[in-house]
Amino acid sequence: MTIYNLGSINIDHVYRVPHLPAPGETLTSTNFTSGLGGKGANQSIAIGRAGGDVRHIGAVGPEGGWAVEGLREAGVDVRAVATLDTPTGHAIINVDDGGENAIVLFPGANRALTEAMIDAALDGAGKGDWLILQNETNLGVYTAQAARAKGMRVAYSAAPFDADAVADILPHTDLLAVNEIEAAQLTKALGQITVPMLLITKGDEGAVLKADTETSAPAFKVTPVDTTGAGDTFLGYLMSGLDAGDPATHALRHASAAAAIQVTRPGAAVAIPTADEVAQFLKDHS
Repeated sequence: MTIYNLGSINIDHVYRVPHLPAPGETLTSTNFTSGLGGKGANQSIAIGRAGGDVRHIGAVGPEGGWAVEGLREAGVDVRAVATLDTPTGHAIINVDDGGENAIVLFPGANRALTEAMIDAALDGAGKGDWLILQNETNLGVYTAQAARAKGMRVAYSAAPFDADAVADILPHTDLLAVNEIEAAQLTKALGQITVPMLLITKGDEGAVLKADTETSAPAFKVTPVDTTGAGDTFLGYLMSGLDAGDPATHALRHASAAAAIQVTRPGAAVAIPTADEVAQFLKDHS
């Protein structure tokens, strides 16, 4: 089946700093890199490198052609990525020496999508296909409703956290993906979380998938260099596995391995491993 991903495409500007800046503090960066990122792009690349069939739905600005090419090179179907007059979204990312990050987003073209673009992108989609979405684009509710009307399953990554967006999309969600902080924010804002499938990622404590049964996956012990995009890598590999019909334990273990490899490398999309790299990692850690 096909995984359709309504997702952001960003240009990441990554600054290495000795520690995350405090309010009013000016820091000198020790390193700077720029490359492809965005939660949506990261997820699509992870699915593509895992071997999944993924079509990205999104938009870039006039300067974003190289980002679309980066998606294509990772095995992502980019026919539903539009080029608009609005600038490509971008992110300012500070990463400290412990691998933790703080991010400021400019949405740009990510929030300039139209309903006609969504309708065209989902043409041909149907029962058995997945839609993934998060909170870095517009038209999330419209797309989730359109997907459900076609019999698709909907996976929703509730980040960046927005209580109103979550409340609107949650009724159309089959799989909700959150980290521990987002889960706490969601429970505080909306009360009990009730969805068919709930994924909670816990950083170096692993992850748990709650469905008919509860399945846990421990995290692999690695020394992180940059945690940017780790959750997106995890979700992309998990969705590829679930879409292929893999058991939850198998899909979670591969997702954990992919995220473990990803955090040992600098950058977001560029750091996402291939399926062969994940297979070798699991062989080495068997």
